[in-house]
Amino acid sequence: MVERDGQRMIRRDIAAARWWARWFARRAAAREARALRKLAGIDGVPALLAWDGKELLRGFIGGRPMQQAQPRNRDYYRRALRLLAVLHRRGIVHNDLAKEPNWLVREDGSPGLVDFQLAWTRGRRGRLFRLLAREDVRHLLKHKRTYCEDALTRRQRAMLDTPAVHSRLWRATGKRLYKLIARRVFGYWDNEGKGRVRD
Repeated sequence: MVERDGQRMIRRDIAAARWWARWFARRAAAREARALRKLAGIDGVPALLAWDGKELLRGFIGGRPMQQAQPRNRDYYRRALRLLAVLHRRGIVHNDLAKEPNWLVREDGSPGLVDFQLAWTRGRRGRLFRLLAREDVRHLLKHKRTYCEDALTRRQRAMLDTPAVHSRLWRATGKRLYKLIARRVFGYWDNEGKGRVRD
């Protein structure tokens, strides 16, 4: 977090990445910039302030990450579903909503979304887009099950019980390798909707 001209913002500096990770960091930042540009003006999504290929600046959204705030209000999830619907109408899929830190509970109790580095930004709304968008929703429902389970509808429970094919394949194959790299190399623990996070 930095402050420039009296404005708080989030700065992502590509040069700060390790040399072997800079290509990925640049690609991820460029993807985030594309997503935020397409989502300009949406309440609950950071504004893109600048991207020059080396440094990304995005607006700051006040609030607490989901794993800290633990939202138990049904209205939070209703508004979160509406926020996702707006993203999807603009042709953006977040693709990283299993991570609770990517969901914010803002000061007024409304949801916010951050970290669009893995977002689908192509805009085409074909079969793959619909599949990924459904997974966005399913990951939100996993968090709802953790913090507000009584509010789940029958349809939402059915969706939770039927992950997409690529999600099942990922859990059966690459997920263990991902966790190994994320935890051992980057020191990051992903709680994936299980209501815990390691500091």
